[in-house]
Amino acid sequence: MTDKNQRVSRRRFIGGAAVAGAATLAMPEVSRAETATLKMQGSWAPGDIFNDYAMQLVDTINDLGGSRLKIDYLTVGAVVKTNEVQDAVSNGVLDAGHLVPAYWYGKNRAASLFGTGPCFGWDTHGVLAWFYGPGKDLYKELTQDILGLNIVGWFHMPQSPQPLGWFNKEITSIDDMQNLKYRTVGLAANVMQELGCKVTQLPGGEIVPAMEKHVIDAFEYSNPTSDFRFGAPDVAKYYMLSSYHQANECLEFEINKDRWNGLAQEQQAIINHSVQAANSTNLQLAYSSYADYLQQIKEAGVTVKRTPQSVLSAQLDAWDKVAAQYGQDAFFQKVIDSQREFAKNRAYCNIMMNNDFALAYTHYFGDEQPLEL
Repeated sequence: MTDKNQRVSRRRFIGGAAVAGAATLAMPEVSRAETATLKMQGSWAPGDIFNDYAMQLVDTINDLGGSRLKIDYLTVGAVVKTNEVQDAVSNGVLDAGHLVPAYWYGKNRAASLFGTGPCFGWDTHGVLAWFYGPGKDLYKELTQDILGLNIVGWFHMPQSPQPLGWFNKEITSIDDMQNLKYRTVGLAANVMQELGCKVTQLPGGEIVPAMEKHVIDAFEYSNPTSDFRFGAPDVAKYYMLSSYHQANECLEFEINKDRWNGLAQEQQAIINHSVQAANSTNLQLAYSSYADYLQQIKEAGVTVKRTPQSVLSAQLDAWDKVAAQYGQDAFFQKVIDSQREFAKNRAYCNIMMNNDFALAYTHYFGDEQPLEL
């Protein structure tokens, strides 16, 4: 390039930059969203890892929101009780809430299908994919149209299958489940009743006292971290892992619909993307935490076992009976049909593509730390 051409190119560049600069000065890209602060309550005690998950979501929203959007987060009981969170959000007592559908399925049994429904061969990642596909409209139909709730909601943190639970004897067959006074929530209560248990639905904070007073014989809550932190190893000595009673649960984030509609588009975008980001931050925390606490559970003298295949098969049969019973409700059946249709090919693909991780684990660690299957 000649010197003359270089001078022309520089003049064009400088001139163009000057025009762009003038346009920037004339029309600055400044946010037009007013600062919004949302009062949000979780359903979790400060020491529960579910509270950590909620705070990770809140931190992401607050980091991205800067001075435009803030979440003022409160733990359970600060304003309302656990089973009152959704109504408080709908009524505007709270702007937002963090919970699970099992806490409000008493309003409509189909609510449990959004978190503690049958396992159609898929994992919770598949359920989350369904929710952000056809499930989103069904959730809106249930919450807004059928129940008349003034909320909008999202799901995040696809959880691991919840353990069968804590017992004071090893569960070797379905016979060992007969007449056990057992704690669970959601449609899992119906499933465990079909297996012969006498089910009691209790909030998490009442589980250990109930075991100490022999009000219940056994229970499930959620995961090794939560279970250890609230003292499960002090009241039961057998921990049975793997179960279909709550195999696909996610966490739920709700916002008052009027409050949501009053937010600027960019504020809504921050919330939408923050919920998606929480899937990663939550899972990263869970991956290490559950493993570490499972080892602590074993070190506390608890015998850790996998649930026998015969019990798992009986659970699937129990789910069939529960689904048929509540499937008489048209909307319940509509959700079941949507999930089965969505899961069939996707679960097949996932199962075919996944490795046998137990085989690889045993190959590398079998002599050092035998894996019971």
